[in-house]
Amino acid sequence: MKLTHCLAAACAATVLHTSSIAGAQTPAYPTHPVNLVVPFSAGGPTDAMARILAQKLGERLGQQVIVDNRGGAGGSIAAELVARSKADGYTLFFGTTGTMAINPSLYANLRYDPIRDFAPISLMATTMNVLVVNRQLPVKTLGDLVKLAKAKPDELTYGSAGNGSSNHLSGELFRTTADIRINHIPYKGSAPALVDLLAGRISMMFDTIAQQTQNIEAGKVTALAVTGPARSPLLPEVPTAQQAGLDGFDVTIWYGVLAPHGTPETIVNRLQQEIADIMATDDMKARMQKDGAAAQSTTSAEFADLIKNDTAKWAPVVKNSGASLN
Repeated sequence: MKLTHCLAAACAATVLHTSSIAGAQTPAYPTHPVNLVVPFSAGGPTDAMARILAQKLGERLGQQVIVDNRGGAGGSIAAELVARSKADGYTLFFGTTGTMAINPSLYANLRYDPIRDFAPISLMATTMNVLVVNRQLPVKTLGDLVKLAKAKPDELTYGSAGNGSSNHLSGELFRTTADIRINHIPYKGSAPALVDLLAGRISMMFDTIAQQTQNIEAGKVTALAVTGPARSPLLPEVPTAQQAGLDGFDVTIWYGVLAPHGTPETIVNRLQQEIADIMATDDMKARMQKDGAAAQSTTSAEFADLIKNDTAKWAPVVKNSGASLN
């Protein structure tokens, strides 16, 4: 009997010792504030989405999630900063289609590798553009626009926020998919391009739905198609480009959270689950829809596949556009 008691006590001591070792190997996370690095300046749409997520994520983690805006070079400065940061879960990156899938083809001397240098955590939201044309242009549908462009090669123009921007590459994909000849006019941001569109100095532009909803409703521009795989709840009467006859055309812009490569799997999994739970709430779904976006979440593996697939998709589009930045 005494031997049995001794063996039981020895086993219990072993379990306690093993548990204490495991606890020492996997400390609680997080124990202090987490930085979420955003690749664009404060006040823009990317920053707004990041701040909504940061607030909710901080509430669930029990630690503040601080938004750190590091704009410049199409988001490359921020991405490189995170890629070189300590892989401990306290520096995260709010990545976009541009920083993770377009920049590798756009920048000749990119100093980070979106696939090698990051641990994808989860997608957070997707959005799309809408193709709008000047009201004076004699078209009512996307088919009308394609016919007009074919009848008047090199006469129609489209504006963008600059070379390599999502609305530039949306226009480039439109040009090649529809096999038309239209001229790109780059601006320093979407706002001045919109001014010229309303004034009739350019024919068309791809722009965010949230930016154009009021102009469409006021009859200042004509919306011909949205660029995503499904219609937008904000513009239910506007067809997708594929529904309007442009087969294979899909420009879905996404936002997601990543960590430096080597971040412990336990931390990645914890963050992935928290983000998935946040984005599944009715509150977040409603807030995303208000901004013309859709709440999303993915597994880490699914997010990694999306980055790889979109990198391959945009490489020929960037090459055909002739856009290249240093």
